[in-house]
Amino acid sequence: MREIVLHDTRSGEVMPLRPRDPGKVGVYACGPTVYSRIHIGNARPFVIFSLLKRFFEHEGYATTLVVNVTDVNDKIYDAARPQGRPSAVLAAEMTEHYRADTDALSLGRPDHEPLASETIGPIVDYIQTLIVTEHAYAVDGDVYFRVRSDPGYGTLSHRQLENMDQGEDVADPALAARKEDPLDFALWKAHKPGEDTCWQAPWGMGRPGWHIECSAMAEELLGAGFDIHGGGSDLVFPHHENEAAQTRAARGQELANLWMHNGMIQFTGEKMAKSVGNIALLHEVIGEYGHEAVVMYLISGHYRQPLAFSEAALAQAQANVKRIREAGRRLAEGDSPSDLDGLRDSFFEALARDFNTAEALAVLNEWIGQATSSIRDSPGNAHLREMLGVLGLESLLAASAHAPTEVHELAEQREQARAGRDFTAADKLRDEIAALGWEVRDGPGGFDLIPL
Repeated sequence: MREIVLHDTRSGEVMPLRPRDPGKVGVYACGPTVYSRIHIGNARPFVIFSLLKRFFEHEGYATTLVVNVTDVNDKIYDAARPQGRPSAVLAAEMTEHYRADTDALSLGRPDHEPLASETIGPIVDYIQTLIVTEHAYAVDGDVYFRVRSDPGYGTLSHRQLENMDQGEDVADPALAARKEDPLDFALWKAHKPGEDTCWQAPWGMGRPGWHIECSAMAEELLGAGFDIHGGGSDLVFPHHENEAAQTRAARGQELANLWMHNGMIQFTGEKMAKSVGNIALLHEVIGEYGHEAVVMYLISGHYRQPLAFSEAALAQAQANVKRIREAGRRLAEGDSPSDLDGLRDSFFEALARDFNTAEALAVLNEWIGQATSSIRDSPGNAHLREMLGVLGLESLLAASAHAPTEVHELAEQREQARAGRDFTAADKLRDEIAALGWEVRDGPGGFDLIPL
């Protein structure tokens, strides 16, 4: 197997992938809190870790990807209340929207998508262990984690204790008086008026805190000490720092061997966030630009770096998609020339170096340039199909790749006519294409040709 190295947030270094179980990789990535439709920023970790799974599998690893759904949370209560709807109903509806919106990316589903609301038993057991080992304490139905009981606290986010404000007492400062230490964070929250979901626990009716949900869901499916924990860089503190602390305290080992964090999508210089209002909803962006262009945009930069959101960036992604699609039409089915093997290998070596999709795309474009040069006679597309498959862009080699040259030329003429708003000519060309046995289908990323 090719050596794969990935950047680990905790150590700050690039580390070789050393699976706990030889030949198998377990990945847990934090999914959305389902209180509204997801935006393009929520899609970045979904895309990154879905493609990382594809790459691992290409390299011969049996890979299990877990992406949770947080369907019990203050944000859900706050969103449901003014709508006069039960929070569970809102969460269920937004979970379905989330699945539909991410299905539209055509990357497949994670292997497991656990819901917090369906993991209450393991969560309660986890908290019980922390109380018995004196890493947690109950106060009038609430349960808090003793941050100072974990000597390793802060090693993930690299913060000093005095800069560890959990931010959970802002809405109700009176809660701070219940804690032994302002640094402590909630594992279980006692039921309050206006909260319409709760479960019975040894400390009374209530519901879990945010951080304990992920520790329980991750361990339930992957066991402690799994290979990779991922998510957006905004989750490093407090969410992931607290997850790591809970596991060290309860299990005496690290939750994950390696922590990967993707950069945020930036809109007008700020992180994209629903609280700020500077969001672009995923389903709307896909509808305007096409799912291939959205995936292309999200992998156009290195995953650890922020990614600027703009119409220009999406238009560039569309142009890149169109170039690849058109190149694919010029290639034959079958093996690629052996003198292009080096570029194919360089593509996968780029991904093996901290999943550098930007570098891999540059190599892919170089491969296309050489494969479609005028001195070649319709080379095979096997390399391109292999590379696009790992990037989730295999649809760019669609049925239209098999259409005759004459049909492609007519479709190109029709696209130019449509761009010039000569719709009469475009309709005539469409009919000519149909007479040759093909249907032309237009989309945000270009046209496809489908046999009639």
